[in-house]
Amino acid sequence: MFLKSAAVAAALPLLALAAPLADIVGNGSTVADDGKYYVESEGIRANFIPYGASISNLWVTDVHGLERDIVLGFDNASYYGIDQQHPHLGGVPGRYANRIKNSTFEIDGEVFHTDPNEHGGLNTLHGGSNGWDYRNWTVVAHTTDSITFSIIDEDGEQGFPGQVISYVTYTLTPYQWHLRMTAVATTKKTPIMLSSHVYWNLDGFQNPDEPTALNHTLSLPYSGQRVGTDGILIPDGTILPNQLYDVNDFWSSPKQLGANFSNPDLLGNCGTNCTGYDTCYIVNRAQNGPYDWHDKPVATLASPWSGIQIDIFSEQEAFQVYSCGGQNGSLTIKETQGFFNTSRPRVVPQYGCVVMEVEDWVDAINQPEWQRGKRNIFGPGDGPYVLEATYNFSVNHDLSAAYNASKATLSGY
Repeated sequence: MFLKSAAVAAALPLLALAAPLADIVGNGSTVADDGKYYVESEGIRANFIPYGASISNLWVTDVHGLERDIVLGFDNASYYGIDQQHPHLGGVPGRYANRIKNSTFEIDGEVFHTDPNEHGGLNTLHGGSNGWDYRNWTVVAHTTDSITFSIIDEDGEQGFPGQVISYVTYTLTPYQWHLRMTAVATTKKTPIMLSSHVYWNLDGFQNPDEPTALNHTLSLPYSGQRVGTDGILIPDGTILPNQLYDVNDFWSSPKQLGANFSNPDLLGNCGTNCTGYDTCYIVNRAQNGPYDWHDKPVATLASPWSGIQIDIFSEQEAFQVYSCGGQNGSLTIKETQGFFNTSRPRVVPQYGCVVMEVEDWVDAINQPEWQRGKRNIFGPGDGPYVLEATYNFSVNHDLSAAYNASKATLSGY
């Protein structure tokens, strides 16, 4: 017990670097009756909940001057733990995000078996059936513009070795959302890879012409390659080229998510018999020389209807895009979204959202030839795992104007 306590104590100075833990007394921070923690800054406001350290609402103003809630979630914080059919809504998957082949990995010759919670037990997804985004985190700081959550993941949980302590801090500044995730392995070497699993619809389901997110324009300027996978999206060790103008080319120029849905090459792109995207794109910036990740975004998503644009900056070296092909109309939208006086169902349709995950290369712990061990395996003698990202929100007036001009042309006006 003393050794474990000593290890935890040794980790705390490192975790203190995660973010300054502000005094929450007398700072005006708000916790609502629905269990959500309010955070705001100029041009942006958001709600967060302890379940999964999740973001549940995010409001920004669109080209029409109206505020839109552009992330999926539930109206009440208590419902996240009840509805197991729709997991990962805005949470932090861990301790190892995305998929682990055969629910197995090896460290220093020792084989470990994790909880096989996907595809009938063929692999582990997002840390297992009791991964971090299925658990209530502890709120350790909450101010008017920031909130910090913490979790202690014990040795053996979901099959992972060693204890891990993690802090996640979300901060809002004018028109920006910043996140910083840190995790320390206190007792044994263990895999750590986190992410933010937010489902986005930049129209807030209030576009009268299009209920899906397939009209959203995506740009991945550094992603000329992607991780090759099998039919259940397990990496097969290959790194594939995103050829110019093919269905996975988002690097040469921005294009709408739905631009290639009539292309037969898109069938199987997100797994067997799946049309769309559930793809890990490699972020290749170092090829251009030294860089500061704060300078240029790794991804840009924009809606021509709302004009809302997100520029995503991160130091992570992969970017997962999921076009929500698995949505089937069983998930309701929030009271802050959609329409109440139309015949359109108040649910998320297939392709009604897009998930964008900053992270490292998927299942790198089972691909030693990728040589990414130092970014995936952490032990007591190592520094902390760190993930940082900034989401910058703006209005793309040019994109919106082009969209409106095209509509006018098609309607004959």
